[in-house]
Amino acid sequence: MAAVTGFDPKAEVHGDPIEIPTLACGAMANSKPFAAGPAHQAALGFPGELVEDWHDKAIFRLGELLENSRALRVYLDSCVKCGACTDKCHYFLGTGDPKNMPVARQDLLRKVYRRHFTWAGKVVPWLVGAEDLTKDVLADWYSYFHQCSQCRRCSVFCPYGIDTAEISMAARDIMDTIGMGQKYSNEIIGKVFSVGNNLGLPPKALKATLAGLEDEIEEETGVPVKLPLDVKGADVLLVTPSADFFASPHMEGLIGYAKVFHEAGVSWTLSTYASEAANFGMFVGSQENMKKVALRIRKAAQDLGVKRLVFGECGHAWRVAYSFLDTLAGPFDFLDPAYPVPQHICEFTNDLIEAGKLRFDKAANDSFRLTFHDSCNVARASRMGDAPGGQFEIPRAVLRATCNHFFDMAPETTREKTFCCGGGGGLLTDELMDVRAKGAQPRMRALQEVAEEHGVTHMAAICAICKAQFSKVLPMYGFDREAIVSVHQMVSNAILLTGSRQAEEYDARRKSAG
Repeated sequence: MAAVTGFDPKAEVHGDPIEIPTLACGAMANSKPFAAGPAHQAALGFPGELVEDWHDKAIFRLGELLENSRALRVYLDSCVKCGACTDKCHYFLGTGDPKNMPVARQDLLRKVYRRHFTWAGKVVPWLVGAEDLTKDVLADWYSYFHQCSQCRRCSVFCPYGIDTAEISMAARDIMDTIGMGQKYSNEIIGKVFSVGNNLGLPPKALKATLAGLEDEIEEETGVPVKLPLDVKGADVLLVTPSADFFASPHMEGLIGYAKVFHEAGVSWTLSTYASEAANFGMFVGSQENMKKVALRIRKAAQDLGVKRLVFGECGHAWRVAYSFLDTLAGPFDFLDPAYPVPQHICEFTNDLIEAGKLRFDKAANDSFRLTFHDSCNVARASRMGDAPGGQFEIPRAVLRATCNHFFDMAPETTREKTFCCGGGGGLLTDELMDVRAKGAQPRMRALQEVAEEHGVTHMAAICAICKAQFSKVLPMYGFDREAIVSVHQMVSNAILLTGSRQAEEYDARRKSAG
């Protein structure tokens, strides 16, 4: 794991989450992810190493992207350097490196665009900040476009709505195209194509994991709750991040989903073929690879003959599902039109809560004084339910229904203004631990504030990457590693399954209390 250099997280946890840092030019210039090897590149259809005519191929690919996306051209043309975005990136706030200002990161691509695709850039490049794509510029691309988690917080504050995430995706796509891909994301996408999920968990291991969880639930509750796999004719196909099969607090969330489905009497199944909700094709900006991953979900739904498609707790997976799934892999006209396509597990659970079909013992969560981290891709690139802002209100409604002690963090750090966890966008890899720890600083400061004001002990999230990232950085900032929890972990703790020991004990207490 890469060391966190020149930075003491425990000393930095106190302070204003949005405090503007002292500038540290070039502080993060040496932060780079490991390069993808030839096998990682080949699996995605990219060259295995930097091609000889990389410059011309890069410019040609940029031209193709501009031709295919009017939005990208608008984003590159419309910046007026107003400065509204400069202090809105968590990586800039945590590192002080001015190239982590969103406008400066955009300009790494914008200056090349201007040089090759605008009249002024071709004729008077010095006047409009146009530059050619040199090896030094390419090195900056590889460093700083992998210090963007594509969280889109800067876009909320931009008066023109410039989407830095789209610019970062374009730069990564170009780098992949010329043989300069990132190992972490590309290796993961290859595992999905070969095995079905990011972890490379084969069907036999997945089946054994689910059987073990079934035993655990029955031992806890006395109720034989099932986690079905590849069941044809089930009503619901649950597509969830593979982290839910592997580690805490993800697995506790999966147990929560299973208990909800069981109590609702809904037939459901997981799929070995589509055992991954995540779609890292978005992180590398490759629509072709995004589509290949999405089509696996479509195929699983058709092969199993399900009626509904429900996604588990994964931030960018929900963005891809909500915003792009029908375009990438639709139409889904073979599913039941009476239900949303797709539907988030929080929507599914909240609908049952509102219908009075689930019972909870909120006291079961009294050891948790809880807050909620709005995951960036859910907050700024999706919706839940029928009402605007449902992506903010529905997870909180589920938590309030299952917990007695809930407190929001400061409004300038939540909802559409939420800070990224610091590990999103394909950066959740050990060699980037330095930038990940520094990028987490604004969220950690907001958490520290609510811990001091309300005694908050835990933070819930509905994103697999957020949970994994916080499990690493919370101890660095002086918090307990297990302070990060799944929303459906809270559901699992409090739900009263019909016939369970917990339900019998709860009813007995209420009866004795009169």
